[in-house]
Amino acid sequence: MMLPTTYVMAMALTILTMICWGSWANTMKLAPKWRFELYYFDYTFGLILAAAVAAFTFGSSDTVVVDSATPSFTFLDNLSIASKRQMALAMAGGAVFNLANMLLVAAIAVAGLAVAFPIGIGLALIMGVILNYIIKPAGDPGFLFGGSFLVLLAIILSAMAHSAHIAAKAKAKQPAGQAGVRVVGKPQSRQASPLKGIFLSLGCGILMGTFYPLVEMSKRGDIGLGPYTAAFIFAAGVLVTTPLYNLFFMNLPVEGDPVSFRDYFSGKTREHLLGLAGGIIWMTGTVANFVAASAPERVNVGPAVSYGLGQGATMVSALWGLLVWKEYAGAGGKVRVYIILMLALFLGGLSLISIAPLR
Repeated sequence: MMLPTTYVMAMALTILTMICWGSWANTMKLAPKWRFELYYFDYTFGLILAAAVAAFTFGSSDTVVVDSATPSFTFLDNLSIASKRQMALAMAGGAVFNLANMLLVAAIAVAGLAVAFPIGIGLALIMGVILNYIIKPAGDPGFLFGGSFLVLLAIILSAMAHSAHIAAKAKAKQPAGQAGVRVVGKPQSRQASPLKGIFLSLGCGILMGTFYPLVEMSKRGDIGLGPYTAAFIFAAGVLVTTPLYNLFFMNLPVEGDPVSFRDYFSGKTREHLLGLAGGIIWMTGTVANFVAASAPERVNVGPAVSYGLGQGATMVSALWGLLVWKEYAGAGGKVRVYIILMLALFLGGLSLISIAPLR
């Protein structure tokens, strides 16, 4: 199987991860009338397709990637000798990720990219960095945990910005002189609560921070999984659990009326292709991340750093939401200050995490 042979190559793969993980959700935004529950089926198909292609191409290369004394197992070789326990860990990682990701897309549907990613993925970054460092210490802990603390502050500011923006929009919709006044006998319009998007994002973050350590444990030991094998089994875990999880979201939706499996077949070709593209983009970044974390020791960035930098996707997605989708259009001065500080803290935190391996 192909692995990076230099530190620069390993870091380049983590940057690819960051771009892919931060950009895949645009495919969902491009189909605004297509319910996320239905979008998710195609997204899952894209995941398993990309993982299979990577496994049977880069993962099946018998090229020696480090030196003549280093053996290189192919995907099928690894699959035949790996222990069932390691496979179960990778599949469990896929199952945990899948529920977290469904909460994420629900949060995107309710609150937008600029809210769901900073809160959900920011919290996942903190948990993932800590847990992965415990499993396999790599990098200066002061820089790793200092960067994580800055990310925590950024999460708090993101939640404050979202709450303030929702409150300002609700106030602007009220007729002049009617703020705080209830008209007896007249139905009151129900304002969207900012807490729904925040709570969905927090639930996503807690679960998202635990999937990567499970995958990392599946790669440990003499009969552990290689990165391409881990990615394929991980994707299988997503594929198996999607119908189970989605049954809940389809019948008890976070927004709108319930939908049925029959509704999936009413989608347009473009909507199905966007879901497929979303899954392919995300899995491309995931394979790159798993491979970077499995690089030979002398060029390895470590799982904590690989995961932490990959979650720089938060910055990428927040910028998509702010600059392209205009999710904070018309925001007041206080909200804009929160957003600027949030981005600065995220950038500072990711910078500390990125240089941790060099200390």
